Amino acid sequence: MADRTNCSFVPVSLTDFAEAARAVVPPQVWDWVEGGSGTETTLAANRAALDRIAVLPRVLTGVEAPRTDAPLLGRTQAMPVAVAPMAYQKLVHPDGERELAAAARAAGVPYVSSTLSSTPIEEVAAVGAELWFQLYWLRDRGMVTELVDRAEAAGCTALVVTVDVPVLARRWRDLRNGFALPPHVTAANLPGGRDDLAHQGVPGVSAVAAHIGAVFTPTLSWADLEWLRGRTRLPLLVKGILDPRDAVLAAEVGAAGVIVSNHGGRQLDGAPGSADMLPEVVAAVGDRCEVLLDSGVRGGLDVLRALALGASGVLVGRPMLWALAVGGRAGADAALALLAAELRDALTLAGCVDPAAARELRTRIGG
Repeated sequence: MADRTNCSFVPVSLTDFAEAARAVVPPQVWDWVEGGSGTETTLAANRAALDRIAVLPRVLTGVEAPRTDAPLLGRTQAMPVAVAPMAYQKLVHPDGERELAAAARAAGVPYVSSTLSSTPIEEVAAVGAELWFQLYWLRDRGMVTELVDRAEAAGCTALVVTVDVPVLARRWRDLRNGFALPPHVTAANLPGGRDDLAHQGVPGVSAVAAHIGAVFTPTLSWADLEWLRGRTRLPLLVKGILDPRDAVLAAEVGAAGVIVSNHGGRQLDGAPGSADMLPEVVAAVGDRCEVLLDSGVRGGLDVLRALALGASGVLVGRPMLWALAVGGRAGADAALALLAAELRDALTLAGCVDPAAARELRTRIGG
């Protein structure tokens, strides 16, 4: 791995990448990646929620080499994991999205490409990864239609509609930094000039929040999702669900899956940790659609925990940016290899032959 910090750096867990990444990215970019909204209560709650989940291992099951492959949306993946959608990846590495997508392809897991990618969807698709496209709902429905058409033409196999950003929450770190995008980082999927506001730094103002306020609509509704369901042949995943009632509504409008997520603690501060709501969402939707977990996942044990609570899989976000910042493609490869090794270890120790068996495990909350 081409380490940008220390030639002796050998990560043994995903969290090892964090401090190494902090040493190589500008402080304002680190705050953008790492920060949450407000007092960051929900950011902390994500980790606490996962750490409260105790998994009851089975013994004498004769498992020596468990399989990690599992289906997501009907397609077999090397492990029940997708790389979460994350904006502006060129902030941490010059080749940004292409490098991370290439690592996902090599690892055999889907890569979720953001509307706010700093690389156009067509260039990300050229890497050859299984691609899901994450859609933010824009004020201009014509632009929404164009993005969906481009995602389909690029070969994406799913649409991930993020529904928890009517406005960008007040992220205190970005406000204090007067955070703005550098000139070389743009919202590459949007027409030229549509992200000018994101580059205009003003003290006490997040330029990215100003841009989002100008181009995102706060009026997204279930009727819009019904329209989209009729507009595309791609399966829909609804990301940003916490209330089980919303999960049921998503299933009723034809979503193939819901992603239990609080946007990594970056939207409503004071919302619960995603893992705290996962069992209720799974119970509410039953077998009507798949349920995935996002926010706070930091290793293979967290994948096991999510499976044991009934999830089909997880999305992993910040750790992949840490790894990308540290080593580019090699760093991302190493992070996904570690995740796979940790998952195999967790499955073995829990007595599970594969991820499907992990969904039969019992859990206790609080140890």
